[in-house]
Amino acid sequence: MADDTANDTANDTKQDGGSTDARRAARDARRANRLAKEIGAFAKAHGGAEGQIAYLGQRGARIVLVGADGGWGDLVAPTHALAERAVTAAGLTVREAFDGELAGRVRTGRYEWSRMAGIQVGGPRNG
Repeated sequence: MADDTANDTANDTKQDGGSTDARRAARDARRANRLAKEIGAFAKAHGGAEGQIAYLGQRGARIVLVGADGGWGDLVAPTHALAERAVTAAGLTVREAFDGELAGRVRTGRYEWSRMAGIQVGGPRNG
């Protein structure tokens, strides 16, 4: 009788672990789909896009997007694997590095220039 109780408890634990894994997988799929939709919307708004995935350590991965028109943005995924899954689902061309060619396509506006100028000696203060 005691053995049956122990077996039932072990089976319950296995089932709970499985349902936790299934919930985690479903949550990750939703996150990847949400990121893929945002990437797709960015690409559509900017005439296409390319990107690069950068590690952020324990915080996850940063997906840097550069549109065909020079517009840019970024998204953060909780893991590098999830970021890869999202860019694949979105059909985004991903580069290994944010190289000079990709960086050269980025068009910055007045806001970015004023923020960067604050770092330089004699530039406007930012805060």
